[in-house]
Amino acid sequence: MRNMDRDANWSLVVPLKPLALAKSRLAPTADDAVRPGLALAFAQDTVAAALACSVVGDVAVVTNDVRASEELAALGARIVPDLSETGLNGALAHGARAVRARRPGAPVAALNADLPALRPAELRRVLERAVDFPRAFLADATGIGTTLLTSGPGVELRPAFGGRSRARHSASGAVEIVLDGVASVRQDVDTGDDLRAAAVLGLGRYTSRRYPVVAGLRLPPARP
Repeated sequence: MRNMDRDANWSLVVPLKPLALAKSRLAPTADDAVRPGLALAFAQDTVAAALACSVVGDVAVVTNDVRASEELAALGARIVPDLSETGLNGALAHGARAVRARRPGAPVAALNADLPALRPAELRRVLERAVDFPRAFLADATGIGTTLLTSGPGVELRPAFGGRSRARHSASGAVEIVLDGVASVRQDVDTGDDLRAAAVLGLGRYTSRRYPVVAGLRLPPARP
């Protein structure tokens, strides 16, 4: 069963918790004063790259954070207030319903908000592979979590992000996407080591411009 044609435009749902609460595992690398802005920069680079992807029609960010809402809306994202009381996966399910209320025939993908090295061409490759399946997912760089979950028109997203989500998404019947050359779509950032790995891939301009030095880690210039 095929999802859709390869030129169809995807609706992406990006969840973002309040910036003051974001990225607590980065505490050894970035202090309390730095982390909220760093989390915002990650989201800005993620959203900007997603909107630049030629097979993405729109990006909906599910958040209640006022600052993030303003900054990400300025990039072209649609802001969906987080009405869920069931955490990350509830927010994603709510976001998927919101985008399908406007674009009922569109395929939907949930995408992590912390992909500061994301490249539009690599995201396109993953989404083009996802069209072969009703539901599909991409594992993160550790092989434990998930950075992307897709569902075709008429197919429920059924997100199960958090922790060992790779195993949960596989058990739910979603097909794992296995591709070489898409490291930027897999490299989310939870720890200092993750940030270093993303820096090697090439950070987007928001992260590299705002935080050229984080806890003694000198980050490279933004990629072109």
